Amino acid sequence: MRICMLFLCGALLLCSPVQAESKGKWVDLLPNNQLDKHWTTTGNWSINDEGVVTLEPRPGESGWKRYDAYLWLNDQARNFEVKFDYKTQPKGNSGFYFHVADRDDPVSQGIEVQIYDSHGQDKLTDHTSGGVIPRIPPSANAAKPAGEWNHFEIRCVDDQLTVKLNGEVVNKVDLSEGPLATRPKSGYIGFQDHGLPFQLRDIHLKKLD
Repeated sequence: MRICMLFLCGALLLCSPVQAESKGKWVDLLPNNQLDKHWTTTGNWSINDEGVVTLEPRPGESGWKRYDAYLWLNDQARNFEVKFDYKTQPKGNSGFYFHVADRDDPVSQGIEVQIYDSHGQDKLTDHTSGGVIPRIPPSANAAKPAGEWNHFEIRCVDDQLTVKLNGEVVNKVDLSEGPLATRPKSGYIGFQDHGLPFQLRDIHLKKLD
């Protein structure tokens, strides 16, 4: 086990596994089909032997305000690339959160890339898959039908955010302008528990600073 230690103002700080492993290279966030090495949640997320993470809400779990039920990465990031596959069910809804300063209030203290069953949707909004919440719709609807795997590649460098869905760039956003200008510039990463079935696989992160 590699441990990174830094003495600062008399305090001992331990670097997380992602910090220790990810400087400039891709890190598998589901190593050996383990969920608990890099992630924290009180929600009903599980992983199988094929590396597929499944969210199956428990009876009575609904809505999106149960923030501790989100799947939260134990580490924080400012400049990064992330890539992952997701699958929704009909009318499925989730989101990829980043730059979350407060995990108890990610909606106002972070930024969300929307994940939604939006295949065939005519009107593009910030709730179309690949939209950035708040108020930035994608330039195209590249989502596959519910029940099929989709692939996201998301890159954030300083204030430049690029979102690619299924090989197509669907959003390019300057985070220093508009409704996102006052949002935090770094923070936690996570996936939303919207109280609906949802799946993930092949989650990889590269830190760029």
